[in-house]
Amino acid sequence: MGDARRPPAVPIPDPGTADRTELYRALEASVGSAFSSDPLAPNPNPLIIVISGPSGVGKDAVIKRLREVREGIHFVVTATSRAKREGEVEGKDYFFVSKEEFLAMVHRDELLEYALVYGDYKGIPKRQIREFMANGYDIVLRVDIQGAATLRRILRNSAVFVFLVAESESALVKRLIDRKTETKETLLVRIATAREEVRHMNNFDYVVVNAEGKLESSVKLVESIIDAEKAKVRQRTVAI
Repeated sequence: MGDARRPPAVPIPDPGTADRTELYRALEASVGSAFSSDPLAPNPNPLIIVISGPSGVGKDAVIKRLREVREGIHFVVTATSRAKREGEVEGKDYFFVSKEEFLAMVHRDELLEYALVYGDYKGIPKRQIREFMANGYDIVLRVDIQGAATLRRILRNSAVFVFLVAESESALVKRLIDRKTETKETLLVRIATAREEVRHMNNFDYVVVNAEGKLESSVKLVESIIDAEKAKVRQRTVAI
């Protein structure tokens, strides 16, 4: 006896002579159902990309260029309790709030991470992340090494952690000098801090060398990291 579930035999035209539509319909008839147009792979999840590294490695430059060349990226604007400096723009550089309002945000659990830096508070608003991820945006966070360690404890493996470095210690020191914003004493503090921070590289998922004059290459590597993460079978999922 034949298999009652098997669809009736349908003559399939010769692929060499049949047109595409005729052959397609015949194949559907043979398998007993229409071919689905739904994607075979699910849409990738939005990512949180945490970018960190020592002072002077060019974190701001990499992020600025990344936002210029890649769509669907949102750089989270942090909240701070310090006073606005000349040239800074509310909502672009920071969200400026009083210390009282900042502490109220902490009490309401509105911040993903926060810290007291030189007497003023800085923190990452959760609402901003939720709203943009709900609209399919990838989130970029720029934090110091301490902030990255805190985010790793909070987000664990749900975020992508990228460590940005200069090509050498010598190159990093020259960049710090070229900024002309430091005294000799503060430069020595920066250098000592950078040496300590580089030791935390192994706590990150990826390392990107931002060599002098190679900004485009660095940004392309960050883009490649994002693309590789989105091509993973087991996607990272974020719950905030």
